[in-house]
Amino acid sequence: MARRRWRELSSREQTAVLTLASIQLSLAATAWADLATRPAAGVNGSKVRWAFVIAINVVGPLAYFRWGRRRP
Repeated sequence: MARRRWRELSSREQTAVLTLASIQLSLAATAWADLATRPAAGVNGSKVRWAFVIAINVVGPLAYFRWGRRRP
């Protein structure tokens, strides 16, 4: 599959890319903010490790919200 430039994408494809990118950035920003404000005792594992995991596309923030936080 050949790579296409932004201008070669249809308006529907451009909208889909921008929507998915905004969702991914919102999830990552929310996860990093939660990680920064949560005490180390409230995190399963290392906060540094989770900071790197959050950077992995959409999977990282979702994994953090599912497995990274300790329940009260």
